Amino acid sequence: MFLETICIMNGKVQNEQAHTARMQQTAAAHRFTAPPLPDLEKMLPAALTAGRVKCRIIYHHTLAEVTFAPYLPKRIASLRLVEASPDYAFKYADRTTLLDLLRLKGDCDEILITRDGLITDTSYSNVVLSKGDRFYTPHSFLLNGTKRQQLLRSGSISERDIRAASLGEYDRIYLINAMLDIEDEVSLPLSSIYP
Repeated sequence: MFLETICIMNGKVQNEQAHTARMQQTAAAHRFTAPPLPDLEKMLPAALTAGRVKCRIIYHHTLAEVTFAPYLPKRIASLRLVEASPDYAFKYADRTTLLDLLRLKGDCDEILITRDGLITDTSYSNVVLSKGDRFYTPHSFLLNGTKRQQLLRSGSISERDIRAASLGEYDRIYLINAMLDIEDEVSLPLSSIYP
């Protein structure tokens, strides 16, 4: 089973085309046909038409589950560097591998996964690092997230190799995903990343 998380803002689906494309790419890679997205705006409960809503879709050949919930961002004040090579090229519903890695966070709030010393992602987000007025995302991502793709297409961020050893060259680290954008300010100073 696979997972798609879609942001609905004030009753409007965000970045729907990118989510549909990812579902189709996932299905093609696993030799099945992706089910079409239903009209999520019509399915949205009336009580959730204002604010930011997380729509969670579990699918394979069919839509197994579609749920909606108000979105509350996690409070992240510290990251633990964890060297690992999990296979998360596709957004699997089974996140056991990432949850196992998350147990290594110690007294930090979240992990920042490195692969061969290169920065990748956290357990639930892509990352963007700022350097002055420029924003960069690691070329060595685990999952090519829809928000990451959108920001790259718009030219808001650039892709580059970012080594754990060179984190001191940057100002802040931002966590982004379908539910979080750079301007949501879910970010930390680099001094909040621990080995």
